[in-house]
Amino acid sequence: MGEVYQARDPRLRRDVAIKVLPASFSSDVARLQRFEQEAHAAAGLNHPNILAVYDIGQANGAPYIVSELLQGETLREQLRGGGLPQRKVIDYAIQIAHGLAAAHDHEIVHRDLKPENVFITNEGRVKLLDFGLAKFNQPESNDEAKTITGVLSEPGTVLGTVGYMSPEQVRAKPVDARSDLFSFGVMLYEMLSGKRAFHGESAAETMSAIVKEDPPDLTETNRNISPELERIVRHCLEKNPAARFQSAHDLAFNLEALTGISKSGPSVLLPPVKRRKGVWVIFALLTVAALATAFWSGHSLKSRAKPEFHQLTYRAGTVYAARFLRDGATVLYSASWEGAPTQIFAGRYDSVEARAVASGMVMLSVSRKNQVAVLLRPISFSAGTVIVTTGTLAILPMEGGAPRPIAEDVESADWSPDGSELAVTRLHHIGGVATLLQFPIDKTIYEADRGWISNVRFSPDGKLLAFEEHVPGGDDGKIKVVDRQGKEIAESPHYDSLNGMAWASNDEIWFTAFLGGAGQSLRSMDLRGRAREIYTVPGNLRIYDVASNGRALIGSAEDRLLLVASINGAPQEDLSWYDWTLGYDISDDGSTVSFGESSAAVNGKSVAFLRKTDRSPALLLGEGQPVAISPNGNWVATLDNSNPFNIVLLPTGVGRPQQLTSNGWDFSRSMSWYADGKALLVNAREPGHPPRAYRLEIATKSLMPLTPEGVAGCRLSADNQMMVCYSRDTPKVFSEDGKEIRSLPPVSRDVAIDRWTSDGKGLLLWEFGSSVRLERMDAVTGKRTTIREIKPSDQTGVVSVGPCRSTPDAKSYICSEHRALIDLFVTADLK
Repeated sequence: MGEVYQARDPRLRRDVAIKVLPASFSSDVARLQRFEQEAHAAAGLNHPNILAVYDIGQANGAPYIVSELLQGETLREQLRGGGLPQRKVIDYAIQIAHGLAAAHDHEIVHRDLKPENVFITNEGRVKLLDFGLAKFNQPESNDEAKTITGVLSEPGTVLGTVGYMSPEQVRAKPVDARSDLFSFGVMLYEMLSGKRAFHGESAAETMSAIVKEDPPDLTETNRNISPELERIVRHCLEKNPAARFQSAHDLAFNLEALTGISKSGPSVLLPPVKRRKGVWVIFALLTVAALATAFWSGHSLKSRAKPEFHQLTYRAGTVYAARFLRDGATVLYSASWEGAPTQIFAGRYDSVEARAVASGMVMLSVSRKNQVAVLLRPISFSAGTVIVTTGTLAILPMEGGAPRPIAEDVESADWSPDGSELAVTRLHHIGGVATLLQFPIDKTIYEADRGWISNVRFSPDGKLLAFEEHVPGGDDGKIKVVDRQGKEIAESPHYDSLNGMAWASNDEIWFTAFLGGAGQSLRSMDLRGRAREIYTVPGNLRIYDVASNGRALIGSAEDRLLLVASINGAPQEDLSWYDWTLGYDISDDGSTVSFGESSAAVNGKSVAFLRKTDRSPALLLGEGQPVAISPNGNWVATLDNSNPFNIVLLPTGVGRPQQLTSNGWDFSRSMSWYADGKALLVNAREPGHPPRAYRLEIATKSLMPLTPEGVAGCRLSADNQMMVCYSRDTPKVFSEDGKEIRSLPPVSRDVAIDRWTSDGKGLLLWEFGSSVRLERMDAVTGKRTTIREIKPSDQTGVVSVGPCRSTPDAKSYICSEHRALIDLFVTADLK
C-alpha cells in the first residue's frame, strides 16, 4: 500500500511513522475522499490495542498518514518458528479481542485480520494495524481483488487475504463484525498449532476449505492445549455467523475467564462443538451456543430493557458519596453545592427534592439500625480522578443528635449487613494515605504492600469484603476481595482510573474504570476475577451503590485538573495544557514549570512537559512524571511509567534520556537535586524494608543510604549542608551525611513540607484545608508564620488544591486544582 518512514515531530518532539501512499491516489477524487474518510475513522479509534493515527495530508500529490511509531515485530514474524506458548497466546488474544471490540463499537470492521496486521511491541503490547485503509466500495479490476488487503462489503466482490477470510467473504456476501471473529479464530488456531487452519494447493482450494471443511483438532497438533481454549477457537470458526460469538466483548470475556482456570480448577465456558451431521445437530448447537453466550456475557435471551436514568441532582458542585437506604427508594448522599461546605442530604429516587440532614461532614455508610458512619473534619485531596477524603470516623443517629467520634485517620468505612460492626480503610500514619484494612476497627486484616486502598464494602451476606487497591499516588488499580480474616479470594485485572465500586450480589461486584478512548465503563467482576462490560459513556462515571432491587446510584462527572501559577506576586494565571495538568516543580527563578498530563489526550499515560511561565507553548519531554528540574535547567528527573517506578533523566534540550535505576524499589516524588547537578537526594523503599533517603550519583548510578530506615520524605537545603525529613509525623533536621541535628514540632496530616528557604534558615510548608496557606517554619525553633493564603475565587466543584510548589524566596508558586462537577443519577435495568 505504500512506503513507511520513521520521522520526527518537531512540535511535540516525538518519533512517528509516516506512511506515504502512491501519488495515483490523488488523481481519483472519489478514491482520495474515501481514503480520507477511512483515515479519519482510524484516527477516531483511540485504544491502546489499535495503532494511533495522528494526522493525514498530502505532499507533492501523494497522500500520507502520520501514526505512532512502534518498536517490535509482527505476529507473523513471531510465528515463523511455529506455535506460541498457550500463556502468550491467551495474552495476545485478549488484547486483540479488546482492540476489535473498540473498533466494532465504532461500527468499523477490520476485514483483513491476519498475523501481518497484528504488531507486538517490545513491551508485549498488541497493536492492530491498517483498519479499513483499503476498504473501497468499487475496486478497479478483478486483479486488484487478489492483492488488496481489506475486504469490501459490496455484494459480488471478493477481496481479502486468502486463508484468513470468513465464509461470507469467500461467498462475496455482506460482512459485519462477526466476520472479524472468524478471522480471529483462524489466527488463534495458527498461534496455538503453528499451522494454517485452512490451506490448499491453490487459492480456490483454500477458499473451498473455508466454506466446507473444519480444520484438524488442535489436540492433534498440540496435546497440551486447554480444552476450554479449543472450544473458543471452534466457536469462532463456525461457518454460520449466527453460531459464532456475537461480539468481540463476549469473546474477550471468555478469554479472560481462562486466566483463572489454574487457580480455580476446570471450568466450562462453552459446550463441546461436534462435527455437524444433520439439521437437528445444527439447531441444537446454535441453541446451546446462544445460551452459553448469553450466560457468560450476563445477557438474557429475551430483549434487554433499555436502561432508565433518573437525574437526582441538578445543582453545580460535587457529590462525595451516596447510598440507598433499606427501602431501595430513599437516597442519602454527601455533596457540596456552589462551593458551600459539604452537607448530607436525604431524598427519594423519584424526586429532585432533598432535605439537608447534617452539615460539615461526609457520609460513608448507613446501617440497618439507621446509624450513619460519617467523617468529621473531612479533608479531601485527589489521587487522579479519585476524591480521597480522610477524617475522624463518627456515628450519627438518623433520628437526630450529635455524632459520636470513634476512630481517627479513616478514609472509608462500611457497616456489616447486620449493622453491628464496621470495616474501615485507615491511614498507616499521619501524613500518609490509607494502607490498612481493619475489621473490626483497630484489627488490621490486610495491608497494602505498596500503593494505597480505598472504598471498603461488605458483600450482602457479610462474608466477604471488597476494596480498591491503587498504585502509589494514582487512581489506577484493581478490585480485591478478601474474607473476614483478610485472606485474598479474588482480584480484578488492572484498570486505569478505577473510581467507584459496589456489590450487586453476593458473587458480583460493579465498578467504574477507564479503559482507553474517551470514556469510562461500568463493569462487573465475579469472584473468579472475570470482568465484563455493562455500560459505557463518553465521559467519567462513578458508581456509588446498588440496591437489592437492582437500582444503581451513578455519578456523571466532569473532571478537570488545572495548573495555576502566581509569578513574583502577580495574579494567578492558568498554565494548564490539556485537561489533567498536574504540577510537579517550579524553577528557583520562577521562569519554568514542569507538569504531567495523563488524560485521554495522551492515551492515559503520564507524559512529562516543561513550560515557561510566560505562557509560551509547552515542551513535550517524554513519558513519566517530571518531578524535579535540575539547577541548570538542562534535565528533569522523572519517574517513568513502569511498575514500580524507575528514575529517568529527560533532557530539556539536546541529549538522550538516562535511566538511573532499575532495581525494583519504590521511589517517591520527594526528590531534590544537589547544587552541582551531579547527584539526587531520593526517597525510596527497598522491598521488605521501611523507606529511607539515599544519595543517587548520576555518573555511577549508585545509591548511598543517608537516613535510618523509616526516615524519609527528605528535602535538601540550597547549600546541601542539611536535610529535613519525616519520622512519622515529626520533621527532623539532619546533616548532609545523615546525622540527626534536631527535631521540629510535629505537623498534622494536612501539612506538606515543600523546600528550604533561600537563606537556609527556614522551611516552606503548605497547609491544606478550606483554603491553602503557604507558611514559613523556623528551622531551629519550629515557629510558623503565614506568608500567604490561597483560595480559588470560584469554589464551585473545587475538590482539592494541591500539590503546590514554591520558589525558595516564596515570591512565586504553582498549584494544581481538581474541579469535579458531578450529577447524581438513579438507574434501572442495567445488567
